[in-house]
Amino acid sequence: MSSKQDQFEVLEHEVITDDIFRLKINAPRVAKKAHAGQFVILRVDDIGERVPLTLMDFYPGEGAIDIVFQVVGTTTDKLSRLGKGDCLQDVVGPLGHATEVEGVGKVACVGGGVGIAALYPIARAMVKAGNDVKILLGGRDREHLILRDRIDALGADTELATDDGSYGEKGFVTTLVDRAAREWKPDRVVAIGPVPMMKAVSEVTRAFGIHTIVSLNAIMLDGTGMCGTCRVEVGGKTQFCCVDGPEFDGHEVDFDVLTSRLNVYREEEKVSREKFAEVAHDYHHPCCGGEH
Repeated sequence: MSSKQDQFEVLEHEVITDDIFRLKINAPRVAKKAHAGQFVILRVDDIGERVPLTLMDFYPGEGAIDIVFQVVGTTTDKLSRLGKGDCLQDVVGPLGHATEVEGVGKVACVGGGVGIAALYPIARAMVKAGNDVKILLGGRDREHLILRDRIDALGADTELATDDGSYGEKGFVTTLVDRAAREWKPDRVVAIGPVPMMKAVSEVTRAFGIHTIVSLNAIMLDGTGMCGTCRVEVGGKTQFCCVDGPEFDGHEVDFDVLTSRLNVYREEEKVSREKFAEVAHDYHHPCCGGEH
């Protein structure tokens, strides 16, 4: 049996919504070096794919990390089924560049849906660094404005919007961004969420000349910059999300290319999900130290 240090044991399992979950995972080496904006690549089991997930939180003293994810495919479905005491096959990280937070000034932190989880540690770091922070959050409904307790604890001015009007303003988060750009005039915007949302926010801020950072969720494999799977076009040049990012200038990102690459394996992902659905009721992940 491997040492406790090498066992990526699930310490906590939380159901946030019917499709969004949080796992607290034993990962001492990752927790010790993690910073806001970084991510990990994980594998659920020995036949699973490698997927990148941004760190929602990290606890160096406990040797643990938090990940939050939405169930959209086979891997995230498997992740959602892990219980306390189960272990992931691999957790590699922290990867990517940390967010620059010192001396930013007035910064609007914009989050959409499950992207709020990735935004949270960045907003926290921005506040801790002494910046003037405004948090703008959007979701399709009240339930998907996640992590409200953690966000509220930051003490920053927060504005909310929902597509259906069930909480906060009715409409998209871009409405909040446009108003902040006109009235509050931030020095920087950090936006994390679905690709269409980040693209829309970047277009709003472009008109005001506000430096805008987005965190890209490209398909990823090795996480070392060698395979080229996560390549994106930024300012007309090819960049790799894993080693050059995950954060880039939103005004320079070719979001159409990113969207196209994210859709490359849609049919295969659909088939995989359908096949897993047929056996999901029998899926059991062994506890730490167990045999497959």
